[in-house]
Amino acid sequence: MEAAITTCYRHPSYETYVSCTRCERFICPDCMREAAVGHHCVECVKEGRRSVRQARTVFGGAVARSAVPLVTYVLMGLNILVYLAELVHPGIVDRFGMTGAELTGPDGVRYVYESGGIPGFDVTGVLGGEWYRLLTGTFLHLPPGGSALGSVPFGVLHIVFNMYALWNLGRVVEEQLGRVRFLALYLLSALGGSVLVYLVAPLGTSVGASGAVFGLAAAFYVISRRLGRDMHAVNRFLAGFLVWMVVSAGFTSWQGHLGGLLTGALVTVVYAYAPAERRTSVQAAGCVVLSAVLVLLVVLKTSALTG
Repeated sequence: MEAAITTCYRHPSYETYVSCTRCERFICPDCMREAAVGHHCVECVKEGRRSVRQARTVFGGAVARSAVPLVTYVLMGLNILVYLAELVHPGIVDRFGMTGAELTGPDGVRYVYESGGIPGFDVTGVLGGEWYRLLTGTFLHLPPGGSALGSVPFGVLHIVFNMYALWNLGRVVEEQLGRVRFLALYLLSALGGSVLVYLVAPLGTSVGASGAVFGLAAAFYVISRRLGRDMHAVNRFLAGFLVWMVVSAGFTSWQGHLGGLLTGALVTVVYAYAPAERRTSVQAAGCVVLSAVLVLLVVLKTSALTG
């Protein structure tokens, strides 16, 4: 009596006598996946992966299978691409830089804003409804030969310093927070820096990722404390950022630095100390509330400027 011929359940033309040790369906070599005992089929392997809880960091971020800090590299790439665009079209800085309030005359020349405006002159900047400047300005940098706030030569070093800091800090912070939380932290820190610029110095123009970078520095500090790391080196690191903020106050936007630092600290405190049982919802709610507060501050400042 001949034994019945068995074939692979996915490839009926392939004769096989090996079965999945989990569901007992017959499988060919292409469908075999090694298991602790015997082999599993493709479907059983997928089902097993779905049932395994994904590892997460203390802050709720998914532990990436790849060590590549993808969001950090993408943000660096965007900053560099925008900088190259500035070299080709220098007017991009005037069009998308973080400008709170200014007047643009019929001749296209920009003038200092005066309360109430001047007939025939257009109010531009955030005050004129160009809210996008709050974020677009954080992806712009001073062109070669440019100067910080019109005084000290800075030029290409502006983007070099910021990208170096983003590369160093971003890799560490993204690893702990995960990609989504890290991106939210970066954008909120950038926005917080621009908002403080608008509140304190609305009549100037500022550019640069420094606010977001200072937010990452604050996040690194909070993360280190939450993980119980040796704080001596971390304290020196943050002290260096604070000293730079004070020293550079005469030729950079200290408002953007401080705004980014405070916003980054607030966001990361929410990330770090949200209760584990409802961590994601609390973290998301904290980011939404902070965003609403920043928007409200812009609305109130706009109302004050327009009288």
